[in-house]
Amino acid sequence: MPMPFSNLYKTSLLTAFSLAMILASCTTNRYAATEKIYKDKAKGFAEIIGTVPPAGQLYDSLNPTNQQWIGSVNFGIRKPNFVVIHHTAQDSLAQTIKTFFSTKAGTSAHYVIGRDGKVVHMVNDYLRANHAGVSKWGKDTDLNSSSIGIELDNNGLTDPWPDAQINSLLKLLATLKKAYGIPTANFIGHADIAPGRKNDPRNFPWKKLADKGFGFWYDDVLKNPPADFDTEKALKYIGYNTANLPAAIEAFKIHFIQTDITKTLTPVDILVLYNLYTKY
Repeated sequence: MPMPFSNLYKTSLLTAFSLAMILASCTTNRYAATEKIYKDKAKGFAEIIGTVPPAGQLYDSLNPTNQQWIGSVNFGIRKPNFVVIHHTAQDSLAQTIKTFFSTKAGTSAHYVIGRDGKVVHMVNDYLRANHAGVSKWGKDTDLNSSSIGIELDNNGLTDPWPDAQINSLLKLLATLKKAYGIPTANFIGHADIAPGRKNDPRNFPWKKLADKGFGFWYDDVLKNPPADFDTEKALKYIGYNTANLPAAIEAFKIHFIQTDITKTLTPVDILVLYNLYTKY
């Protein structure tokens, strides 16, 4: 005897619901092991922060009675002040996530954005992620501690920057800027903070970001700088580490010139540099 339509409908709904639950479980369980590691590490950090008095912070271990703990009420947690944008130099979002699970690689950004615009949040904004490496911007020599790292799924060679990816990035940047009061000047690239060591992101639409208030860009009309304009001091004033000046010039051109990333400044490059220098 055929099953009544109403029962058949109910059975189909239950089957679909069961299948959805199974798929959701598979998706969740896929990263169960790494989620446990994340939770255990976060718990460990919470215990360190919550220990009163703080363990291992005696300035004079030979005379501990000469130090007293009195907890203040005026304190907070890490507040990021920069956003550093990277390209992954890998071939897929999944490959990058796998890399960020590797203790051997020892690296991770706070966010990864796929070519299709999918945003994967991997480290709490208030925690320090290992994304910047050996770097310097202005007087800041520990960008890992002061910044949020965003990796964009892009092989760094031939990949375009899809609209879906950039649109998701703009929404994320707007959220971060509002949440943490990040200054306009503090949206920078990996190459900016690591001249000569990193070159990402390459051929990136920085102007589109600057138009939305995330970083600066030069004006359409450029004025000649004064005769005594010092290009090295200008690069340093913007934030570049000029200890290796040719590398700093290259990093500047990766960000702002793009069509020519040689390690010398052309007359046009100097016009651009002067215009930007006046904005910082």
